[in-house]
Amino acid sequence: MSRRATLGGAAAMLSAPGVASAQVAARTLRFIPQTNLASLDPVWSTATIVRNHGLMIYDLLYALGSDYQVRPQMAQGQEISADGLTWNIRLREGLKFHDNEPVRARDCVASILRWSKRDVMGSRLQTLADEISAPDDRTIRIRLNKPWPGLSWALGKPSANICAIMPERVAQTDPFTQITDPIGSGPFRFRRDLFRPGDIAVYERFEGYVSRQEPTDYLAGGKPVHFDRVEWRIMPDPSTAGAALQNNEADWLEAPLADLLPLLRRRRDIEIGVVNPAGNMGVLRFNFLHEPFNDVAVRRSLLQAVQQRDFMDAAIGTDPSLSVVPTGVFTPGTPLANDAGLEVLSGPRSLEGARAALRASSYAGQRVAMMSASDVPIIQNLSEVAADLMRRVGFNVDFSAMDWGSQIQRRTNRGSVDQGGWSAFCTTWEGLDVSVPGSHQPLRGNGAQAWSGWPTIPRLEALREQWFDAADQTAARGIAQEIQRVAWEEVPFIPLGLVRPPQAWRKSITGIVRGGSALFWGVRRA
Repeated sequence: MSRRATLGGAAAMLSAPGVASAQVAARTLRFIPQTNLASLDPVWSTATIVRNHGLMIYDLLYALGSDYQVRPQMAQGQEISADGLTWNIRLREGLKFHDNEPVRARDCVASILRWSKRDVMGSRLQTLADEISAPDDRTIRIRLNKPWPGLSWALGKPSANICAIMPERVAQTDPFTQITDPIGSGPFRFRRDLFRPGDIAVYERFEGYVSRQEPTDYLAGGKPVHFDRVEWRIMPDPSTAGAALQNNEADWLEAPLADLLPLLRRRRDIEIGVVNPAGNMGVLRFNFLHEPFNDVAVRRSLLQAVQQRDFMDAAIGTDPSLSVVPTGVFTPGTPLANDAGLEVLSGPRSLEGARAALRASSYAGQRVAMMSASDVPIIQNLSEVAADLMRRVGFNVDFSAMDWGSQIQRRTNRGSVDQGGWSAFCTTWEGLDVSVPGSHQPLRGNGAQAWSGWPTIPRLEALREQWFDAADQTAARGIAQEIQRVAWEEVPFIPLGLVRPPQAWRKSITGIVRGGSALFWGVRRA
């Protein structure tokens, strides 16, 4: 053997690990999510990050396209009886769980039953279903006591809680207890053994995934995977996360701080874009149980003073592409968004008119306990604008800043302000959640069972039932318009505008699906 050959062989041996390491790195997508992954159960939790985790490892029977219409996903299709009461949903062939066991109809039945006990749309299925069964391994039968044209939408909606299909043995877990075996049939499998909460979550391509043979369209269609591995790297400090993206220590940053956007935009190797046009709706929520907001006149007094643009500029900055105003009670750009009565927020603003309306109400200077989440910048900014506006109108505002977890806990307190309760708070709702009456929690008027604030508004509940029974989209839109008119009269909440938070990624990453949050199929490295 020649000296040259010997040296060449040695060099190859020395360089091989580096080459292999580079190849592994090229096949790994490094993602910084918006927050820590605190739960692995997208049926138990309503957190957006848990939903995103769920959409990676689980599949749904149906899926939403970019036109917000539902299409079969795990389902091959369905047969619906002439009276609309019996649905026979047929599964596609070859579907497998991550343990390579086939997906059977009984797995889907158990999953639907568990989900129905946690989800607002699922609870309606519980009421309407006389039978949910699996007559064979590929057929799910749902027999209703009343037609429900929106059943497939409920089973395929990507908003919390999603109807994640799990193995029967996992889906038999009590719905109020978190699962311990996160195994699904989606395009990625979760590496529980590598999971370090607060640090890293690892997903690997599932070779046995059977993608639909059609173009990707938001959550519908094909889900081709071009990375062997996706790493979620948890970085709570936004400056650290921004630096990681700039230093090529990360490929994709889900929630860049608004103050960092000008810096990131100056980088030629980084792209900024709105991935989820449905965004998040800002809302100002009132406590209906106690003074002063148990008086509808007090709630209405604020309508003519609210400048949605002020709230949006504070929340996300002055770039008009990152927010939408005016915003009614349904998400702008979705099928039910409408302008019925919208002039109460889009017409001329009058601070003096609001002050006069407040003086004419029952308000007598009671302390208004306004909560804010200081560790969530968008919510903190919305809250500060709301508190300032209330003070200028004439409210006696006691502004309490606290961390997000403390606010979540405090807003469950139904006592008076003197008993540790609250009067108002700002938050955001994912756009898809508030795009239809069925999942729109701020519009519920079912009293003690309603979302925090606990309004009792029978007209909203009756209209919600009518929407469920709507025969077509035209009828649904008419009902949505009437719901919005009632909302301006009763004021269960005030919409503050639609925030469309941008995401940032290195330009070497292509194929990011527009229309959803952090969807990883179709993404590749250039």
